[in-house]
Amino acid sequence: MTPQKSDKNRDNMETSQNAVRPKIAVVASLTSSLVNFRLDLLRELAARADVLACAPDAHPETEAVLAELGIKFAQIPMARTGLNPLEDLATLRALYREFRAFKPDIVFPYTMKPIIYAGMAARLAKVPKRFALCTGLGYIFAEDAASNPRKKMIRALSVQLYRWSLKGAKEAIVYNKADGEDFVNSRLISGETKLGSVPGSGVNLNRYPHSAPPDGPPIFLMAGRLVRFKGLLEYIEAARLLRARWPEARFQLLGPLDANPDSVGPEYLQALEAEGIVEYLGETKDVRPYLAACSVFVLPSYREGISRTVLEAMSTGRAIVTSDGPGCAEPVKEGVTGFVTPMQDAQAVSDAMERFLKDPQLVAQMGLAARRHAEAEFDVNRINTILLTKLGLLNDGEVLTGA
Repeated sequence: MTPQKSDKNRDNMETSQNAVRPKIAVVASLTSSLVNFRLDLLRELAARADVLACAPDAHPETEAVLAELGIKFAQIPMARTGLNPLEDLATLRALYREFRAFKPDIVFPYTMKPIIYAGMAARLAKVPKRFALCTGLGYIFAEDAASNPRKKMIRALSVQLYRWSLKGAKEAIVYNKADGEDFVNSRLISGETKLGSVPGSGVNLNRYPHSAPPDGPPIFLMAGRLVRFKGLLEYIEAARLLRARWPEARFQLLGPLDANPDSVGPEYLQALEAEGIVEYLGETKDVRPYLAACSVFVLPSYREGISRTVLEAMSTGRAIVTSDGPGCAEPVKEGVTGFVTPMQDAQAVSDAMERFLKDPQLVAQMGLAARRHAEAEFDVNRINTILLTKLGLLNDGEVLTGA
């Protein structure tokens, strides 16, 4: 190496070491989601920027992981559901104070309330770059919202709030085509804000390794919040229809009750357990053992961004039964990695599940195809490469490979 090149390399190294790291504020509506859903992304962000994570509830385990990554955590007031203006004003004020103190270059919220109130607070705090990651527009944008007066009112208010918060944002990022169309048709963003997309949050293929499905009759699993718009009632009715003809089949349900008004209540679960058709497994912090113990994953939802649990099930090597609702069928290759049914059709869900009972070889065959599809399309490194490029934190052509 010539002295001139050596001096040049030394100068470049010193410049890199002395460069001011950008600052980014990530805002979530559930503290545990920062690690459960965004750990790989946060790790990559922390390697390139100073990161502040804002979320509403105290969660020591998550806070400890964030601290290990060198990420600051700020607990802020936020009601995930509800329309109390005083509570929402407290959220706005808290975020504004955090942004004024931290002085981020980028604000990156995900899910509805963080997008709305972090967007507003960032505008007030004059943050240079504002993004929004819409993981799903949710039940208020479902097809039946127009016929339900309460949902119609909430939807109209939400549209206005989205418009105010996203005014001047650099980019709004959605998971699926239907959400993108709603962003355009409802004019949630103006012409100055780019509409981008990314195929879900991705899945860590090492954390969710492929495993052989269990021997014996198929075990069906539905996992998620116990809300009706996840297709909960259709799954339970499909299990009822099948149990009479296939008494050896098992139908499992995993997930927590939710504050969402569309959630079922404890009394419903008690009646369900008494009936004995579906096994309720409670809730968990780690879905992996349950995915490994099932044969087929079922989620007949009415609307998703792109379901993280579906991606995790595919990575584990599980065939999928889902609906044709917005954002639900995108990860599934019909007849190859699973089956797609008409939305809100319990009989169709039952028929799709019965195909695995009639031909058990489909369980392993479609499960392996699902794993390969997850490897090709939904590797978290691929997704995070897209996101960090959009945020301006990756060089042109740089690709993430570590998970």
